[in-house]
Amino acid sequence: MSETTTHTHSVAVADEDEITLTWAGATDTGRRRDNNQDAFLAEFPLFVVADGMGGHAGGEIASQSTIARLQDVVDSGSVTTDAIERALKDAVDDIAAHPDTTDEGTGTTLTGVFFDLADGDPRWVSLNIGDSRVYLFRDQRLVQVTTDHSVVQELISSGRLSPEEAEGHPYSNVITRAVGASELTPPDYLGIEVIDGDRFVVCSDGLTKELTDYGIQHFLRENEDPGAAVDAMLSAALENGGRDNVTLIVVKVARTGHDPEAETATSKIDTIDSSSTSDEAAE
Repeated sequence: MSETTTHTHSVAVADEDEITLTWAGATDTGRRRDNNQDAFLAEFPLFVVADGMGGHAGGEIASQSTIARLQDVVDSGSVTTDAIERALKDAVDDIAAHPDTTDEGTGTTLTGVFFDLADGDPRWVSLNIGDSRVYLFRDQRLVQVTTDHSVVQELISSGRLSPEEAEGHPYSNVITRAVGASELTPPDYLGIEVIDGDRFVVCSDGLTKELTDYGIQHFLRENEDPGAAVDAMLSAALENGGRDNVTLIVVKVARTGHDPEAETATSKIDTIDSSSTSDEAAE
């Protein structure tokens, strides 16, 4: 397996306050699948993973159509929640119109983060549809940012199933929301402070089927460089069985010219509404 390239982009957000992002991403068919129904986009300011479903060709068409529409959003220079939702509606039309997507279950998950400036203040916005995940590694601890849209997660949330019982549950692959499978529901959004040293992992369930949260945390601790972390986790997932397509992105944050004490006081994750993102982030 070749080494994954790490990319860099810097943003000056105020006097003596600069944010440098480094990131890397990779996808692999895995050890048991014939084709790769995952796709990803890792290009400032948007970092997303899509995991397709619906027949041999359908899932690949769904994930690639969705990523292509989001690439158009990045190319336009204006990444906002409104622009993302318009792109997803176009992707649903693309999927429905494709001659090879005859399966009504054709669709894709979509999850990730994008860099945003809200009233001049930098923040991350996470977005999620389905059961692909965003993790945040902060202060040497790993936290799952997104909530899975799945039957198993609903059972856990209602207290009818423990997280331990969820492992190997017969409905573990059944998701309750997707792009293309039914009428489009907007993603869930969360606003996240931009903190020096943070790292995000955006991944399909092909990674989390093979690595526990502790495993992901271990490889982040052992590998500061995003490309090295991606390679280490991908290799481990394949060695552990590679039962599904595996896709992941790692994004690392470096921020200078800020007050560490003020940073600690504001290091929160908040639900946001879809009208509160700015066009400034991609400028």
